[in-house]
Amino acid sequence: MKILVIVDSINIEDSSGSKANVALIYNLVNAGFEVVVYHYTLTNIQLAGITCFAIPEIKFSPLYFLSRLQRIFQRNTTINLAPFFERLFGFSFTFFNDTNSIAKALRKLFFQPDLVVTLSKGGSFRPHYAVLKTPKFHDKWLAYVHDPYPFHFYPRPYNWVEPNYKFKEAFFKEVAEKAKYSGFPSLLLMEWMEGYFPGFIKKSILIPHQNSKYTIQNESFPSYFDGTKFNMLHAGNLLGARTPKGLIEGLKLFFDRHPEAKKEVRLFMIGSTSGYTKMLKEYQKNVPELYVYDGIIPFDEVYNMQKNTSINIILEAKSEISPFLPAKFPHCVEANKMILSLSPYLSEVKRLLGVDYEYWSDVDDIKKIAKHIEKLFNLWKENPENLLLNRIDLEYYLSVDYLKHTINNLNKNSDC
Repeated sequence: MKILVIVDSINIEDSSGSKANVALIYNLVNAGFEVVVYHYTLTNIQLAGITCFAIPEIKFSPLYFLSRLQRIFQRNTTINLAPFFERLFGFSFTFFNDTNSIAKALRKLFFQPDLVVTLSKGGSFRPHYAVLKTPKFHDKWLAYVHDPYPFHFYPRPYNWVEPNYKFKEAFFKEVAEKAKYSGFPSLLLMEWMEGYFPGFIKKSILIPHQNSKYTIQNESFPSYFDGTKFNMLHAGNLLGARTPKGLIEGLKLFFDRHPEAKKEVRLFMIGSTSGYTKMLKEYQKNVPELYVYDGIIPFDEVYNMQKNTSINIILEAKSEISPFLPAKFPHCVEANKMILSLSPYLSEVKRLLGVDYEYWSDVDDIKKIAKHIEKLFNLWKENPENLLLNRIDLEYYLSVDYLKHTINNLNKNSDC
C-alpha cells in the first residue's frame, strides 16, 4: 500500500505535535507501507530511510507580499491587523500563501498513493486546507485531527473565541464531509468532534499517538538530575489552564508529613512555564526540591530523563472532560515507569490507564496528590522496580502492530 503523508513539520524539536507526527510516519514505514512525506517545515529535513520532500514557500505572489507588509507594519506600529483581516477573509495572508504553497507542490506529485494522510500541529491544519482544495485526493484522504477544532470547541476552561470562527467552522465542516476517512488519537476526541461535525460519523478510526522506537544519542544526564533520587518528572509546556499549583502543594503537604524525605525527593518541571513563571519562582524560594527549567531542551535529553525518572507526571487542566491524548503519553508508557495522572475523571488518559488505576487525581486535589506521592515514595524505598508500569496492553495499543492492523482493516473495508 502506498501512502502519501502531508504534514506541517517533521522537526521533532519544534513541538510535541511534530514529535507525534514523526513517530506516526516512522511506524507507517515500519508497518511495511510505502511512504512518501511532503512537509512544510521550510527546512530540508530528512527522516532516515524515508522519502521526504520539503515543500517550498511561494515567495512571488500578492499573498506573500501582503503577509510581509502586514508584519512590517505591526513591527513598526505595534498595531496588530490580523484579527481585522481574519474577520474579513477568514484566515491570514500567511495561511493562504502557505496552503497555496502546499497545494502547488501536490499538483506536481508523481507518486501515486493509495491513501493520503494529512497531519498538522497546533491550530493550523494547513495540510487539510490544501488537500480540501485538491479534489483528486478526496476519495483516498484520511484527515487526522489531533485536537478539537476550531478553538472555541475546546472544553472548558478553554473558552477563547477567534475572530474568524465561522470561517473555521465552515472549513472543518467541509473536511468532515469530503475526506473519505478521519483519524483521531483519542476515543473521547473522536466522539467530541463527531458531536460538532456529523460528517465524521461512520468514517472515523482511532490512531493513537505512536510509541515509535527512538534511540537516545546522548545518555548523559543534565547536571541537575540525580538518578539515585526519587525523581518526579513533568515534561511539557504548562499551557494556560494547566496549573502546577495542586501538584506543588501536594508535594509540600507530603514534606510536612515526612520532612526526612526532602533529601531524597525531587520534582522537575521541564518546559515552558507560560503564565506560571512568577508562581514557580515563588515556590522555588521555599521548596528547593523543586527544579524548574523554563524553556526548550533537546528531545533526546527529555526522553532520557523520562526513561530514568522514578515516576512521570501527566498534568491536565481542571475540567469536566479532557478529550486530549497528550503526545508524551506513548513516551511515558515506553519508559515503563508509574504515571501520576492529574486529569479529569472523564479523560482519555484515565480511560486508557483504566478505572482501577490507582495513581490518578484531579489536578487540584492536594490531599490525594500528597497521598499518591507518599505511597509511590514508599514503594520506591522498598524497591525501585515496584514503580514499573508494566502495561503490555498499552504498549500494544500504541505500537506499530496495532497501527498496521488498523490501516489494513481500513483498506479491506473500503477497497482502498
